[in-house]
Amino acid sequence: MITKINNLTNSLTLKRLGIDTLQEFVVYMRAECHVCISEGFKTQTRINISVKNKTAIATLNVIYGEILHHGEASLSESVWKYMNAEEGDEIIFSHLQPIHSLSDVRAKMYGGILDYKAAERIISDIAEGKYSNIHLAAFVTACAGERLNVNEITALTTSMVNVGSKLNWDSSVVADKHCVGGLPGNRTTPIVVAIAAAAGLTIPKTSSKAITSPAGTADTMAVFTEVDLSLAKIKEVIEKEQACIAWGGGVKLSPVDDVLIRIGKALDVDSEGQMIASVLSKKVAAGSTHVIIDIPVGATAKVRTLEKALKLKYYFYSVGNSLGLKLKVVITDGNQPVGRGVGPALEAMDVLSVLRNEPQAPKDLLQRACFIAGALLELCGNAQAGKGEQIAMEIVKTGKAWNKFYSICMAQGGFREPKYAPFSHVILAECDGVVSEIDNRKLAMAAKLCGAPDDKSAGILFNAPLEKTVNKGDTLFTIYADSKGELNYAIEYIKNESKIITIK
Repeated sequence: MITKINNLTNSLTLKRLGIDTLQEFVVYMRAECHVCISEGFKTQTRINISVKNKTAIATLNVIYGEILHHGEASLSESVWKYMNAEEGDEIIFSHLQPIHSLSDVRAKMYGGILDYKAAERIISDIAEGKYSNIHLAAFVTACAGERLNVNEITALTTSMVNVGSKLNWDSSVVADKHCVGGLPGNRTTPIVVAIAAAAGLTIPKTSSKAITSPAGTADTMAVFTEVDLSLAKIKEVIEKEQACIAWGGGVKLSPVDDVLIRIGKALDVDSEGQMIASVLSKKVAAGSTHVIIDIPVGATAKVRTLEKALKLKYYFYSVGNSLGLKLKVVITDGNQPVGRGVGPALEAMDVLSVLRNEPQAPKDLLQRACFIAGALLELCGNAQAGKGEQIAMEIVKTGKAWNKFYSICMAQGGFREPKYAPFSHVILAECDGVVSEIDNRKLAMAAKLCGAPDDKSAGILFNAPLEKTVNKGDTLFTIYADSKGELNYAIEYIKNESKIITIK
């Protein structure tokens, strides 16, 4: 609750500084500000703020200098927009009450069990914005590695679902799919969704934007059409086309997941338990009942060993079954990129070439998409066992998948053709031989240095799959960028990373 100490002594006037802190809520005050002095606020203090009767919790940053005048305060852009604040508004401050769920975090740090009640308390407080980045980092670290058992992952998943929005559908079978990631390209989702919807399945696909990769499904779909859809718009598209491919972050399905992913990325900490909770919480929140999980395995993929993949498979089944989901987990080849494009527009071109049955369409992307779509058709009862992949391939070859995909795009806001970035550079083979190894992580990094995914047309057009025979001077891949600076930056990185593609 926000309370005034006396006649607005804990209030200031807002001035907009335009500081971007991503999702973190930050408030700025002068060091000698009367509010800081009277309340005893210090840098990094978490405090309650109120603007026009809307409240939030923010971290204090103290300013020395004249960027703020006496009697003024400011907010980071994320909280400014959240509060619908305007310059000149009054902002009122008060102390944040103790966060009791931090004792649950400390217990987990020292080897305690995260039961449902503890998970519920933690996730609720995170959803309400009570945790600072330090608190979030402590929780992510406490759960990292193999510190969560099946019951703890289930408790975490259920709690994450309960604090967000939920979708409900009339159909008793609602299909979905997810890939744990780690491969450049591999943009199967738009193709799988189009095939599934053309086969009569309801498939409300909510996808993420890129976190550590050159493109997420939502980034690629944003090349074609609108993806930032409201819940009402998603329902409208589903009612019309039985499918959508929307950005999940815009509809707050399992919103705590986005917070935890941000912290995990900053720490470069991988938690298999939180990854499973992330995936399944969004599936449950989206109203899905039947889900295919794709786990690519390769030396430079996210999952590097078959042993790790089998463990993840067991966890997915155990947690999914406890949540009432019908799952099928498939383990696929993760040793090289899928398709040719790496980056939103270049991956979009691959998707179109497959759906349009163009002669140069990447066969590996077509085959993988039809394999996954076929498994989904079988799981949902729309194909007999062993017949799903063949049916999926026929849906593509007859043009039904392309027609459905185009209709989905039009329902979401229209259809756009992808374009190449204006600046490019070709990377050539320096010797004769056979492509024997590809470092997926370094290739993805090169695409990101080109500007992907923020620059939609930036990235890499790949032309050197495993076991391909090449001659000196042959094209291995072409890099695309929106500016010469980004192009040169990527070229320099590639020159210094000689093991992106190994030729023997």
